Amino acid sequence: MLLWCADAAACTSAIIGAEVNPSGRPILWKHRDTSTIDNKVEYIAPSDAGFGYVALFNAADKDLKEAWIGMNDAGFAVMNTASYNIKDDRVPSKKMDKEGILMSRALRTCRTVDDFARFLETYPRPMGVEANFGAIDAEGNGAFFETNNHSFKRYDLKDEPSHVLVRSNYSHSGRPGEGYGFVREANACVLLAPYIDERSVTPEVLTEEVSRSFYHDLKKRDYRYAGDRWVVDQDFIPRYKSTATVAIEGCVPVMDAKEMTPARVAREYVMWTGLGYPPVSEIRAVRCSPDGVDNELRGVLPDGHSPLSDQAKRLRDEVFPLKKGNGDKYVDISKLYNPDGTGYAQRAIEKNHETYRIENARRAVRSAGDSR
Repeated sequence: MLLWCADAAACTSAIIGAEVNPSGRPILWKHRDTSTIDNKVEYIAPSDAGFGYVALFNAADKDLKEAWIGMNDAGFAVMNTASYNIKDDRVPSKKMDKEGILMSRALRTCRTVDDFARFLETYPRPMGVEANFGAIDAEGNGAFFETNNHSFKRYDLKDEPSHVLVRSNYSHSGRPGEGYGFVREANACVLLAPYIDERSVTPEVLTEEVSRSFYHDLKKRDYRYAGDRWVVDQDFIPRYKSTATVAIEGCVPVMDAKEMTPARVAREYVMWTGLGYPPVSEIRAVRCSPDGVDNELRGVLPDGHSPLSDQAKRLRDEVFPLKKGNGDKYVDISKLYNPDGTGYAQRAIEKNHETYRIENARRAVRSAGDSR
């Protein structure tokens, strides 16, 4: 059961400091893995309950109760990865897996990373979570909170010399040697290293390089270019059950988060979102406003499905074409990358580069108007 759970809810994530992004903005990135394959993005209006926010939800979540990564109109953003080495009690499984509910409440009430720490301190126990929560705010702060039912350990971005924190499916403060995602975390660190050295980590690097890479650190091999057609789907960042890549890019840090208004957040913040199997997904720029979510990302189809998620799922089925036995463990890499440059991943990357160019130019215009 534990092995099944680890496979069903496993993610790779990072917090990127403003110091290593050329635009001078922090980034919160989550490559989502889950057996709940269908995702959507929706905007939640502000109310008496608190801030408005935009977030990634499961397609079947009709009431939008469980946010899996999102940002609010105060400039706070939060996400999680499942952890498997910090639960230290006997709280039954039926009372666990409440991370999405916790994050929805945090998006309603938190303005800063410090607010989130206070939120966790006062959250009802047992919290029903075993997770690494990542958060950023408008002041440029970032931190991971390795959290179980009763306590948490905070790791601040400002204390990390590289200005980058990476987590997968174990907690650094947890029981040594337990958990999952050790190779995936190493993959992300290796892939990001040259960009960190050059201070050139962008959302585009995260969604177009890291989320689409088949580098395997244990084997020191990148299977995109290895020449093999059939590759075993094991310990890569993209996996059969990968359902989204999302990079929330904040603002150039301000002195006081209270300076941020909903209108300014809508102009400055972008949640770069690729739904469905990340190697084939198309990126859309999401803003925290009523008109900030592209209809192709929203749950406008039957059962709350989104068009781009369904499109990526169809392509994923072609990338994993074997339907008998352990067919879903074998990737046909030639469908994604080939010498002609016509693979599904290659075509998506080309299209997404143009999306980034256009949307970054639009944000620059919005920001210039704001400065005037």
